Amino acid sequence: MDELILARIQFGSTTIFHFFFVPLSIGLVFMVAIMQTLYYFRGKEVYLKMTKFWGHLFLINFAIGVVTGIIQEFQFGMNWSEYSRFVGDVFGAPLAVEALLAFFMESTFIGLWIFGWHRLPKGIHLMCIWLVALGTILSAMWILAANAFMQEPVGYILQNGRAEMNDFFALLSNPQFLVEFPHVIFGAFATGAFVIGGASAYKMLKGEEVSLFRKSFALAMALGLIGGMGTAFSGHVQAQHLMESQPMKMAASEALWEDSEDPAGWNLFAWMDVEAQENKAQLELPYLLSYLAYEEFEGSVPGMKTLQAEYEEEYGPGNYIPPVNATFWSFRIMVGAGMAMIAASALGLWFLFRKTLLERRWYLKLMMALIAFPFIANTAGWIMTEIGRQPWTVFGLMTTAASVSPNVSVGSLLFSIITFTTIYLLLGLVMVYLYIKEIKQGTEHDPEDEDQEPVIDPFDKEAYEHGAQ
Repeated sequence: MDELILARIQFGSTTIFHFFFVPLSIGLVFMVAIMQTLYYFRGKEVYLKMTKFWGHLFLINFAIGVVTGIIQEFQFGMNWSEYSRFVGDVFGAPLAVEALLAFFMESTFIGLWIFGWHRLPKGIHLMCIWLVALGTILSAMWILAANAFMQEPVGYILQNGRAEMNDFFALLSNPQFLVEFPHVIFGAFATGAFVIGGASAYKMLKGEEVSLFRKSFALAMALGLIGGMGTAFSGHVQAQHLMESQPMKMAASEALWEDSEDPAGWNLFAWMDVEAQENKAQLELPYLLSYLAYEEFEGSVPGMKTLQAEYEEEYGPGNYIPPVNATFWSFRIMVGAGMAMIAASALGLWFLFRKTLLERRWYLKLMMALIAFPFIANTAGWIMTEIGRQPWTVFGLMTTAASVSPNVSVGSLLFSIITFTTIYLLLGLVMVYLYIKEIKQGTEHDPEDEDQEPVIDPFDKEAYEHGAQ
């Protein structure tokens, strides 16, 4: 393996591991904020217990996620210095805003939320968790704005051999960002929902605090269905945009070597011969690719061979076809996992409506297994997004081969890959251990409740007058 391959392996592995935590943080804190809002307005103790229990899991995830994200920043300077030099003026701006504004906001209000129990008025304390939830979404927004530039460069000029930003707001109105951002956020909602749903199913199977975890499960399945449907519809819009911005990625995700017929069928399965650039076998669903690409049951989709010829004419000689197997199968894994989550959420809501959930032990066991599905879908989606863009780091401007640091060595890369993999494995085991411990422990009594009197909320007139008396 050469330096380029090792640098890509390192960045890919660390990014995938870090992205286990990002959508889970967004989804969990959003659910916790909803639970605390229900406690604030309804005043039922069960919602307070739910808030604290799931809030503990969010804090564990957030802490480990921060650690795994630090390495991402270092890699740009260590392994991808040519990329950083070329796009630093553009790429650095949203990353700086994310760190200085969004992450600072998250960290500040997490601290206030953790130490504000019994110290802050209930309304102010509730506001803190909602600001944390907003901060996680804003963090994702700025990171995705930077990623969208790599997919579809906007708001820049080429000067002195570098891309220099000349329109900051163009990054936030980037068409790629506008379709990518909701897709990721809805996926994050589904991730948090299925972790809560699976853990709640485990507790109900054990017969522990059934009423509380049934409520948690109901909220999770409602958000899971919203997140799943939102991810599907936003993904459809994103696929339509790919036809304009990156048609090669679209063609690779369909194993489409030649221009399709009109109307175009969608390949459910394909056995590809990449060397011969043809499919030995495929199972096609009529009309669906035309609908996916154009929202009409007609229209031809250009194949990879046609696009290769066009790219050679535009960008010069080279191989512009991405790794087809990885792009094709990651797309189908993502779609399959997403559809399974939508079906499971709808089925869970139906069982809740019929009041037969506790009788469906097979379904509760299935929900425990489905905890893995949002992580599988998220990972497959990012693999498809990033691998399908190859050979570009910044589409149309800079190739991946030209982005790697010139002086990085094979030895240093191997050492850092082994080191980071070991650290990440340990962090993963720690998180799994802490999650299992917290879930098995359940919603135990909070000792702080005995030691401290709650601060009277000045906005709660009834409580305030009672306290004065």
